[in-house]
Order: sequence, then C-alpha cells, then structure tokens
Amino acid sequence: MIVSALSAPAERFDSESWRPELLDGGQLADLLVSGRVGAVHDGIDAQIEELVSAREPGLVRTPGEWAAAKAQVLGGRDPVDYGTWAFYPWSGRLVHVLPRDEFRVVRTDRNRNKITREEQQVLLGKRVAVVGLSVGNSAALTAAMEGVGGSFRLADFDRLGLSNLNRLRTGVHELGVEKTVLCARQLFELDPYLDVEIWRDGLTGENLAGFLDGADLVVEECDTAWVKVAVREQARELGIPVLMDTNDRGLLDVERFDLEPDRPLLHGRVGDITAADVAGLDRAEMVRLMVRMVDGSQISPALTQAMTEIGRTLSSWPQLASGTMLGGAIVTDAARRILLGKPQASGRFYVDLERLVGGAP
Repeated sequence: MIVSALSAPAERFDSESWRPELLDGGQLADLLVSGRVGAVHDGIDAQIEELVSAREPGLVRTPGEWAAAKAQVLGGRDPVDYGTWAFYPWSGRLVHVLPRDEFRVVRTDRNRNKITREEQQVLLGKRVAVVGLSVGNSAALTAAMEGVGGSFRLADFDRLGLSNLNRLRTGVHELGVEKTVLCARQLFELDPYLDVEIWRDGLTGENLAGFLDGADLVVEECDTAWVKVAVREQARELGIPVLMDTNDRGLLDVERFDLEPDRPLLHGRVGDITAADVAGLDRAEMVRLMVRMVDGSQISPALTQAMTEIGRTLSSWPQLASGTMLGGAIVTDAARRILLGKPQASGRFYVDLERLVGGAP
C-alpha cells in the first residue's frame, strides 16, 4: 500500500533521463499543464543584474539607472521571453537562465583574471573525455565548474552503490543510478548549455576509438587494467594528452602524447605490454601489473598494507573523499594549462598532504 501510494507522484518525473530540455518562453504553456513540473525557479532579474555588473563592474548606479540598464538588456522583451527555460525531467525542476553566452560570462566572472575572458572562451571550446566516474566524477565536475571544457564525454559501466557515497558528491536518492547518468545530470545542473555524451556500458575494443575521436584531453580514472592500457594506446595514436589521479599521496600522472608521440605508456613502467596482452592476465598477474603502473615503491603505507588485504578483509581499493576532491582539483589545474598551451610536462607529481601538511617523513 505504501509503495503504490508513493509511486504515483513519481511518475511525473523521468527516472531514465539525463539531458535537460531547453525551451523559450513561448513553449512553457504546454509543459506547465502537463503535470511534469514539480518546481519553478525564476531568478532571471537577479541574473540580469549580475550581467550588467559583470559588463561594467566599476560603474556606480542609482536605482533608476539600474532599472534602465536591465531594461536595455531585455530590449523590450517580456522577462519571461528572455533567455532560456531549462527543464530537468529527472527532478521536475524548471529553471530560468540567461542566454548561453551571457550565462557563461556571469557564471565564470569570478574566474577573472586567473582565467581571462579570452582564455575562458578557448577552454569552453574544448572536449574532455573522462573514463571512470568515481574519482573521475570529481574531475569532471571540477573541470566544468571552472569552465575547463564545454564538451564532455563520460564512460563507465557501473551504477552508484552505497559504498560509493564515501567519496562521490551525491545523495541516497541517487542509489542505483548509472554513474554516467549521475555525472551528466550534475554537469547539466551546473550548466544546461554543456555538450555531454555518455558511454553507459563503459569502454570496449569496439567503441574506444569513437569515444576518443575529437577529444582534446583524456582523464583516465578507471580501475580496470585493460582500459588503462587501451586508452593510452589509442590516445598516443591520436596525439591526445592523458591525465590520471590515483587517489593516493596526491599523485598526478601526466602523459603528453600530443607533444611526445613516441612516449612509452605509463612512463615505461609496464614495458611493451599491450592491451591485448593485458586481456589474457589472471587476477594475480593483474594486481602485479597495477602495482607496476602506480609504482609500488612510492605508494602510501596505508595502501601498501591494503593491497595484501583486498579480497580477504577489504572488498576493493580504499579511497577517501579528501583524496578524490584533491584529485579533481589537481587534474583540472593541469588540464587547464594543457588546453591553454601553457607549460605542463609529462611525469608524475605528488601533492602529498601527509608530507606537505601533516609532517610525515
């Protein structure tokens, strides 16, 4: 009885959707009478005021001058008809936002001048591919928040489980949702004008080339050895830089295949192994390969101990929210430099908080 009583209202919302519907004011009537809208958020007046301020931040205005400036933005249009109405079918929210270019001027205004407006335009024209959406979720969201990429490709075959909530910024209402869908929704809720594609079955030998084709940068955060090797093989062939955070000791891994087309995969730590070779490894051999990938001599004592317990007292690799958020930050920082053509060498770089802040040897 309780289940049937609760399921009826939920039918208004589309639990499978992940892309918003972008509407103009003239298209609202049918949507509003459809019963699909659960909440309306119309803060367009405040957004127009921010736009006016962003364009001329040093100008002091009287109330009358503010009204005139906002009226000039509207250009005689009714506020309802200005900008875009973004409808999110999975939540029933209908949100009124500025037109795309004006929206992005305001949303990224506080980036200046750590990122100039000219640089921001360059970054918004880039496509970022993200593989593995646990740590990769943080990287994708941080990049989008900073405006590092206007187009995203997301690949993962997994669904959100309760144990993922120790490091993913979401809620219990999303349990069971595909990680690609979850991340796409979060990106669109941040910026409804983004271009997002999802590979909800993960990457395979058949779809990998299509996933990377046209990408400007790859963030690889998968815990499958075959994917790690195959992605790098294809990225090197296509001349695409690859970034990876390991969620241990703040390790950022950078491979500039765009500048070094003959660079050995994973800095030569796995020798000449190919994706085809990896596909034939048993579990023990796979673990040994993964240790070589991250350099077992450099991992933290906690992870070193944990690796002997995986499958016995531990269900999987230990990862913390603090490490995941740090990883998203350092990946985005490096991605920004690479995509703007600024110096960023290949190599391995440690932002080890235990040593830098905690005083560990």
